[in-house]
Amino acid sequence: MIDLSKEKLQLDYPCNWKYKIVILETTSVKTVTKEVFSDRPHSVKESNVSKKGKFKSYTIELIVDNEDDRKELYSLLGKHSEIKMVL
Repeated sequence: MIDLSKEKLQLDYPCNWKYKIVILETTSVKTVTKEVFSDRPHSVKESNVSKKGKFKSYTIELIVDNEDDRKELYSLLGKHSEIKMVL
């Protein structure tokens, strides 16, 4: 069996990357993405709504310049107080 935690992702940068976030239904995804990405070009698409409608998930797509950039954006999304989960 391959241990994926020891494998390094091989990507050709810059490349298109997608993050999926989960936020409360009452949270503005536009405000959240503006706070994280500022004026950096990105697209946001609604993905799913939880069974009871309390949470929504969104797919955010943008160009990442390198591995550090990709990881830093993941970290910024994860630290945002309004984001419940990042995939």
